[in-house]
Amino acid sequence: ATSGVAARRILDLGSGTGVTAQHVLARHPDASLIGIDASDHMLTHARTAVPEASSRVARLEDPLPPGPFDLVVSAFAVHHLEAGQKAALFGRVASVLATGGRFVLADVVVPSRPVDRPVPLEPGIDRPSSVRDHLDWLADAGLHPEVIVEEGDLAVIRADPVGVSGG
Repeated sequence: ATSGVAARRILDLGSGTGVTAQHVLARHPDASLIGIDASDHMLTHARTAVPEASSRVARLEDPLPPGPFDLVVSAFAVHHLEAGQKAALFGRVASVLATGGRFVLADVVVPSRPVDRPVPLEPGIDRPSSVRDHLDWLADAGLHPEVIVEEGDLAVIRADPVGVSGG
């Protein structure tokens, strides 16, 4: 989902242990990466896994680091936010994206049909939304979203600034 983006600056939202950062930097080795996560404990692991990255303790509801970023990624973090918080986050993401930049979201979603083995969710902690809701919030933020993968209760969505087509 990051193909076609000449990423020099990357923002990883909800970095956790740094696994996503490792994969993204492997694909964009000349880029610098800032990872944010609400848990300093998780970032301790990320700092070990991706020592070249910069990591900051911050919540997804907080202001984002100053852009512009060529690439903003988030894997399995946004589903912890309530609907309005997701919409607000997507607006903040759009505001820090560089021209020609991209946002890639991989997360748990409310499935459109029953799933044989759904991702285990914790009430009050996990708040997945439908793919349709994500697409609407991203479009409202001024991004052009495209579903790359939707399988059961998992989805990958890429979103480019309006007027910029994906590759």
